[in-house]
Amino acid sequence: MDARTEFNRWKANCKGAMLEELLAMENDDAAVQAAFGSKASFGTAGIRSVMGVGTARLNDLTVRQTARGLAKYLLESGGSKTCAIGYDCRHNSRRFAEVCAAALAAEGVHVYLYDRLCPTPMLSFAVRYLKCGVGMVISASHNTKEYNGLKCYGADGGQMTEIPAAAVSAAMETVDLFEPEKESYESLLAKGAIEYISQDVWEAYYKRISQEAIAPENVKKAELKVVYSPLCGAGGEPVQEMLKRLGATYWVPASQKDPSGDFATCPNPNPENDTAFNESYALAKEVKPDLVMATDPDSDRIAVAIPQGDGFRKFSGNEMGCMLLDYILSSLQKADKLPKEPVAVKSIVSTPLADRVAAAYGVKIRTVLTGFKYIGGVILELEQAGHPEDFVLGFEESCGYLKGDYARDKDAVVAAMLISEMAATYKLQGKTLGDVMDGIYQRFGYFVAGLKNVVFTSDEQKAKCMALLDEFRANPPKEMADYAVTAVADFKAGTIRDVKTGETTPTGLPTENMVMLTLGEQGRIILRPFGTEPKIKFYYTAAADSMATAEAMIAKMDEAMTALL
Repeated sequence: MDARTEFNRWKANCKGAMLEELLAMENDDAAVQAAFGSKASFGTAGIRSVMGVGTARLNDLTVRQTARGLAKYLLESGGSKTCAIGYDCRHNSRRFAEVCAAALAAEGVHVYLYDRLCPTPMLSFAVRYLKCGVGMVISASHNTKEYNGLKCYGADGGQMTEIPAAAVSAAMETVDLFEPEKESYESLLAKGAIEYISQDVWEAYYKRISQEAIAPENVKKAELKVVYSPLCGAGGEPVQEMLKRLGATYWVPASQKDPSGDFATCPNPNPENDTAFNESYALAKEVKPDLVMATDPDSDRIAVAIPQGDGFRKFSGNEMGCMLLDYILSSLQKADKLPKEPVAVKSIVSTPLADRVAAAYGVKIRTVLTGFKYIGGVILELEQAGHPEDFVLGFEESCGYLKGDYARDKDAVVAAMLISEMAATYKLQGKTLGDVMDGIYQRFGYFVAGLKNVVFTSDEQKAKCMALLDEFRANPPKEMADYAVTAVADFKAGTIRDVKTGETTPTGLPTENMVMLTLGEQGRIILRPFGTEPKIKFYYTAAADSMATAEAMIAKMDEAMTALL
């Protein structure tokens, strides 16, 4: 699309603050190109972009267009004409939620709106609990403060998959971007077309997640002490409520306790990043807790650390996933409550160590593509087969976990509950989570993961990375980092090719633009372009008989990949 032509169209149709923003960029060709040179595309992850005027940005017009597209899809699909909406702490999140609510309600969709910010998994729960046709959450997860986003959910409470997402996107194309609001939010709220979600739904959520606890009484018995940070996000209320109900003693960093879209003390509010724990560590040095936890702004991810020596030991998402899996399976087995055919699910970029942990209990891991919607899809399959109780845990290496079938998205609140009781249970045995993780490595082998993010700073760099992806598909290297490449999985073609024999087998997974090089028993390298940002991710996995050896292997893999760029 021609950026200047589109800019002029907006300039002719906008008023007030939007017009002022347009006039401020009028003589800046680069700014006009960035804002109007493309459209914010709607996919299975919804839309995520910087806030501001323009077709490539999130603003009242693009948000309203998305909501109207969702309404058209819903009214034509034949499902329940109802929608639940939640939102996080970000700038404009509440405003965008009201814009969406008004757009949907004006089209005849009954809207249930959270009256205050809530975690993304609580929106997933509400869709199911209120039997809605669709759901929306306004959030940009752990992106920086300039971003916001909209994610859409189906009637099962899971993120929309490819077919419905494409239908919503097509419906959006039929919506006039400049068609004015049909009826005000206030008017629709007054007549009951928009209804606030009551405290009863919050209580139903708390009651349901408490059913996933295994030994909650151990938290009081162990006198567990926790430092928890919501990173100014939506986890503050529900995680603290859960900790109170468990009987934990807890502290929250004052600078990160209250909701804020500025993220002043944590500019990159991703709990995977060590810097996200700076405020929590400072507090932990004073109060000496057993556990340090942080959730991201929409409280679907959680990261964990413990005091160790003079500092702290922070666990990766892979490590926490394996500890939770081992804790849940061992506890259920001891209580003779393990399902006959238990199902654990992990994303393909998550550690193979989980497979070994599961195998020790006779459990086979289901591996799915990256994106929690695929884990939700497995739960849906089990539900349709009449065995939802077979699902024991789903996790992603990016610190997302879910136990239970009450939601279809990762849930940091239920994870915080389980991690707290797990830490308390082991504390009563005289162990820390560090001891537990070391024990898992000793039992099953040292699996180390590495991640490299390559952010595209130019079209040339992007083209080079995409060419590398294609080259690995067509002519895979014989070795990487001095390790023989034994197989190449092309998830775009849906095939796995044995390098030695040339034999191909199906991946058994949906297609995705991703390539995996298997390095025998030593490890693997996965190349995956990122869906919502201009970057590609390299996932490294190494397996060895010592941590030092595995870490050295990761360094060699990264060196080899960096040389190719």
